[in-house]
Amino acid sequence: MIGTNAVLGVSAVALGMVLTPGPNMMYLVSRSITQGRRAGAVSLAGVAVGFLVYLSAANLGLSVVFLAVPELYLAVKLSGAGYLAWLAWKALRPGGTSLFTPQQLKPDTSWTLFSMGLLTNLLNPKIAVMYLSLIPQFIDVRAGHVLLQGFVLGGVQIGVSLAVNLTLVLTAGTIAAFLTDRPGWIRAQRYLMGTVLGALAVKLATDHAASAPAA
Repeated sequence: MIGTNAVLGVSAVALGMVLTPGPNMMYLVSRSITQGRRAGAVSLAGVAVGFLVYLSAANLGLSVVFLAVPELYLAVKLSGAGYLAWLAWKALRPGGTSLFTPQQLKPDTSWTLFSMGLLTNLLNPKIAVMYLSLIPQFIDVRAGHVLLQGFVLGGVQIGVSLAVNLTLVLTAGTIAAFLTDRPGWIRAQRYLMGTVLGALAVKLATDHAASAPAA
């Protein structure tokens, strides 16, 4: 039996992480602005499948693999940190653009949108850390059905994340239009997001980078 505290705890963790700017948010917002809400929704479907992949892998023993091959875990974390650092540089560099600045991009097919959403989520270090280190803390071994608890709590996380991301997909265009005539706001948003992404990159690269998560 899963307790209310566990559900609320996972919900709070999921909400805090999805509201922190990261690869998923960057990709979904950019696609929604440049190619429309449908493109954002298709991209979000790919992100959702990425969640399911991590959820299944974590519950079926991915942490054991990382414990056996800590270099693999380190590679995943450093790859994610490098990706976040690149996104931060794009925002902070001279002439950089805001997350909500419309850009001329070649329209992608539905399959490309879906696969890029999936890949972006699979390379998102926040998701790996959440499934391998955070959600397991809310599982009560004494209550039994550990595997079922893992999938249910992971489902709670997915529900929270998809709800927030879908809201972003549906409102990204409106936010972009609001910021278009307010260049000061755009600059502030760009510097804030770039700073946050840079801080996340540094934290991921330096915070216990040499150790795998506990089983």
